[in-house]
Amino acid sequence: MNNLLTITTSASERIKKIISSAPNGIDSVVIGVDKSGCSGYSYKLDFGNSSDLKNFEIILQDGAKVLIDPKATMFLLGSVMDYKEDKLASRFVFENPNEKSTCGCGESFSI
Repeated sequence: MNNLLTITTSASERIKKIISSAPNGIDSVVIGVDKSGCSGYSYKLDFGNSSDLKNFEIILQDGAKVLIDPKATMFLLGSVMDYKEDKLASRFVFENPNEKSTCGCGESFSI
């Protein structure tokens, strides 16, 4: 699916670093969306093995492999995944055009 999720160079570099130290058999990061938080939904990232996860969208970017949970597709359409670092934190962030609002702490969103 075109334009489902764009992954920045910074995010793909971090994903490759994470996968390089992951347990054997792990070849990707899985992105999902769960009902959670004060605004309704939150992003969920986990390790994945692409040969075990059927019907997941696969996005390859600069050598990084990301799998999209089919239940998360409608929430992520057109989003950009980035990796940000500052003096206090490092994290993956999503710029999601579908978000209507986010909570004050930035951990959850509504569609």
